[in-house]
Amino acid sequence: MSDKFFFKGRQTPKPAYGESGYNTKRQAKAGTEARPLQLSVQTEERKLEVVALVEDNKLFATITVNNEVAEDIFELSGILNKPTAVTAEVKINRNDPCTCGSGKKFKKCCG
Repeated sequence: MSDKFFFKGRQTPKPAYGESGYNTKRQAKAGTEARPLQLSVQTEERKLEVVALVEDNKLFATITVNNEVAEDIFELSGILNKPTAVTAEVKINRNDPCTCGSGKKFKKCCG
């Protein structure tokens, strides 16, 4: 007999929990101990500034000083300057007072 009758149309049984469903092999988040940020600066003074930024935000980073290479703190700036969600203003209802200040209802004035 074929196994399709036992598994209701599936040729093979479902895989185990570890192989499907949840992402068990996801990467570590940037800036953690498992995956520190890789930053490059040109001077020791700038390194101290960047170290202060990293510590203030409770991140982990490997900072190298090399004056021959351009400064590279792109990963840090990306984490610190996350984009925020845009929220729309509340829509004016017809029976609310008008925004122009006339004292009339919106539907009688500007609507």
